[in-house]
Amino acid sequence: MNEVDYLSMISGARRDWRALCLKPCLRFLSLFYCAGVAVRNRLFDWGLKQPHSVDVPVISLGNLTTGGTGKTPLVAYLSQWFHSQGVPLALLSRGYRALPGEVNDEKLLLDRLCPEVPHYQNPDRCASATQAIAAGARLLILDDGFQHRRLARDLDIVLIDAVNPWGYDYLLPRGLLRESKSGLKRAGFVLLTRVDQCDAAALERLTTEVQRFVPKERIAQVRFCPQRLLNVAGETRELEEVVGKQVWGFCAIGNPEGFRQTIVDAGGQVCGMRVFADHHHYTEEELQKVGMQAERAGAELILTTAKDLVKISEQRLSGIPVWAVDIGAELVQGRAAFEEILQKTVESKVDH
Repeated sequence: MNEVDYLSMISGARRDWRALCLKPCLRFLSLFYCAGVAVRNRLFDWGLKQPHSVDVPVISLGNLTTGGTGKTPLVAYLSQWFHSQGVPLALLSRGYRALPGEVNDEKLLLDRLCPEVPHYQNPDRCASATQAIAAGARLLILDDGFQHRRLARDLDIVLIDAVNPWGYDYLLPRGLLRESKSGLKRAGFVLLTRVDQCDAAALERLTTEVQRFVPKERIAQVRFCPQRLLNVAGETRELEEVVGKQVWGFCAIGNPEGFRQTIVDAGGQVCGMRVFADHHHYTEEELQKVGMQAERAGAELILTTAKDLVKISEQRLSGIPVWAVDIGAELVQGRAAFEEILQKTVESKVDH
């Protein structure tokens, strides 16, 4: 079963007999996953496992669910914010789904967005931390680090997608939760993302639920704004190029529906979309097929995400221009409180 079919099944979109038979099995497996996560967390909570501490502040950015919360634009936001403050920093990530001997799409994108910030990819992030500090970093940003408790952190920032906050309400593999909601008690700050794609009543219910674990003043709201179009040649275009056009989309991200909505919000008419598994590495044959599908659908533009663009080299597929939508993070509520806690975290260890 591929990732797209799996998501259709656990979300309830698939109701065929295979899905009906498999879901109870996945629910049963979730019990073992839950037990393993609970034991591991208790070992850290009770001090039986000690995290590795370093002499510079560590800020972790993570989530409760697997993928799709908009973490990469917020890693870029944090990196650019601290760089503007004159703080020497480095990014630490695991390198999830990188090809052997290569780096993954997130590092390629972040290297473009934040070329002045060193980025270390290594499953052993304690080793990366030591390496980064030796190279002069005075602040470490730990990407996707909420469940990675081996490296001690001074601030845990947790992202929650307002559109699908609890990963279909089950732990893996029946749902997308990595741990239960109560894990939010460890969070120092929560960012509710994609709030512009969520109706006011649902957002209010979500905020109330999160406040069971995190004080209201430690919750902010984020939306992701399309900023421009760009292609592999480094050329840029205004978003107005999309308005009224027939658009074929393709992506390999955790929240493909969020990307579809981005195209619609930019004024494009989605005539079709091809979704691949998160972090997928495209083959030439797959891209040719995307082009042929777009051509048959009468597409005038092919759009993808900035994270996908760094993995391809084509400016056109089947003669149709290929562009990516560059996305930026905007805090629409709680920005002052968020930046205050970022500043305090740095000042706790960094001498100015």
